[in-house]
Amino acid sequence: MGPLPADAAVEPAPGVAQPATRQGRRRTDGVIGAVGLAIVVGLVLVAVLAGVLSPYDPAERVGRPFLPPGPEHPLGTNDIGQDLFSELVHGARVSLTVGVVAALMSILIGTIVGVLAGFYPRRLGAALMRGVDLLLVIPFLPLLIILAAYLGRSLWTTVVVIGLLSWASAARIIRSGVISLRDRDHILAARTMGASDRHLVRRHVLPMVLLLALGVFVQATSAAILLEAALSFLGLGDPLQKSWGTMLYWAQVRGAFLTPAWLWWVVPPGLMIAAAALGFALLGFSMEQRLNPRLRRSR
Repeated sequence: MGPLPADAAVEPAPGVAQPATRQGRRRTDGVIGAVGLAIVVGLVLVAVLAGVLSPYDPAERVGRPFLPPGPEHPLGTNDIGQDLFSELVHGARVSLTVGVVAALMSILIGTIVGVLAGFYPRRLGAALMRGVDLLLVIPFLPLLIILAAYLGRSLWTTVVVIGLLSWASAARIIRSGVISLRDRDHILAARTMGASDRHLVRRHVLPMVLLLALGVFVQATSAAILLEAALSFLGLGDPLQKSWGTMLYWAQVRGAFLTPAWLWWVVPPGLMIAAAALGFALLGFSMEQRLNPRLRRSR
């Protein structure tokens, strides 16, 4: 066999370069997951310790309106003299609670629909997936705004609207996982031995699907936090609840964008929303890379 041309590409030997590449990707996923987990844990601690970290009651007037940041008020005061740092810290409770509860509702609906559509892919699955496709085709944000405006301004209305409109993508992911599981040898063997569909779903499908749903849930929490902030900023959230979105809403209504107060009234809640969305997104991405069987095979 003659020598190879100078510009010929040499394929790496199997088992040599691939493990190093996989190890590097796993290490990258681990770093991404660690950064996301650190951000999420930090925000959760802020929410849990809000009563200790906040120097004032966020609903009380404790200073002159539009005070700039200082020793007594680290982020200044709003237009009626309420401490903005206390509002920011207590707002973590509301924003994270809305995000987690709405994501739980979304994943619960998506898991039920995905399991049924994947385990019974013909008539029931086809009908359910047509409903999923219809929900995905409808413009999401206009429908969200219309329902939130029609049902009224309350915290639980925001949770229910976000949860009822954001489960379709989770259902598709869960369905693909169920389809990859239902034809495996141990499930086919159990079916041959007379196991019922309920037994197969409970003992063999759900334990694997719940791991996949966990990564989807974390990413859904990131989206729910952003949606709550968007609805509150548009005036469709509960104006009496101290969340990061309502802080932006009152800053807009009271003209903070036109004064120097936007530096300490608008920027901090915006950064907290971005940090929460980024933390949950990174953590969910890392978990999905590890738990989603299709992503593992493609890599």
